[in-house]
Amino acid sequence: MSITKITATVEATNIGDVFTTQMKVGDHVTIADEPLTIGGKDAGPSPGEYLCMALASCTAITLRMYLKRKDWKIEQIKVNVSLVKAADAPSGVNTFYCRLDLGDELTEEQRNKLVQIADACPLHRLLGTPSQVVTEMATAKA
Repeated sequence: MSITKITATVEATNIGDVFTTQMKVGDHVTIADEPLTIGGKDAGPSPGEYLCMALASCTAITLRMYLKRKDWKIEQIKVNVSLVKAADAPSGVNTFYCRLDLGDELTEEQRNKLVQIADACPLHRLLGTPSQVVTEMATAKA
């Protein structure tokens, strides 16, 4: 595998439970699981929820950076992201719905600009670009 620049790496380890999986990201350890309704233990967010969390946090960070640069005083940024999978979407396309809540102090022009900025967050751009998943087997230890 020829890799030019790795942006992020996560190691997932499942030790026998069907859904509950430990994930290590640098020095951080977290759990992914599925809800009780589909047989998980609900010990952590589902993989789809982690994907939504990544987009929501990236959007909030991007917006905060822009607000600081513009010196716009917005105390709280809330980003709500929902995912509708292609099979359940009328368009047949995986769709992320992002709702921004930055309070009522903004002008219409500011609100429109912040939607443009949110749409330019790195993960929004990444998810809007065709991706490829390459899976390979680790070499057996001799």
